[in-house]
Amino acid sequence: MAHPASRRATTTPRIGPVLEFMRRLWAVNHALDSASKRMARRLGVTGPQRLVIRMIGRFPGISAGALAEILHSHPSTLTGVLLRLQRRGLVVRRSDRADGRRALLELGTRGRALDRLRGGTAEAVVRRVLRRADRREVAATARLLETVAGELESSLASRPARRRSGSARPRRPARRG
Repeated sequence: MAHPASRRATTTPRIGPVLEFMRRLWAVNHALDSASKRMARRLGVTGPQRLVIRMIGRFPGISAGALAEILHSHPSTLTGVLLRLQRRGLVVRRSDRADGRRALLELGTRGRALDRLRGGTAEAVVRRVLRRADRREVAATARLLETVAGELESSLASRPARRRSGSARPRRPARRG
């Protein structure tokens, strides 16, 4: 029996390469969100929390700033995730002996157990897919996704939001004085 997503793909009207690519990105985003919710119910951590745990497990003693850079995340976004993980004893924050202003992150006992977990995660699904994929295909996809992410960050962050015509508030006359 065909997977529901493959049936949908054959009935999707021709929308052009840009919208088709966007549609597929949104499908991946939706699937990751759904997997994250299931992980929260089953494992007690969301997909992003699990990724933070995995990175700290890979790089014990990493600073929050370095972790944010690896994850392509704003440090303030990561702060909330880290606080929730700390409150639950999954992550431990220690002062850097060389620079007391800087905190270093390590996994707590429960965090180490979640780091070792191999099944029931979005990561496990991605691992299975990557095992079946051609290395060149994976490398090309990774480069393309990095390029899209980089372009989105740089182009949308540097431009102010434009108002659509008809939705703009009336402008007040300039004050002279």
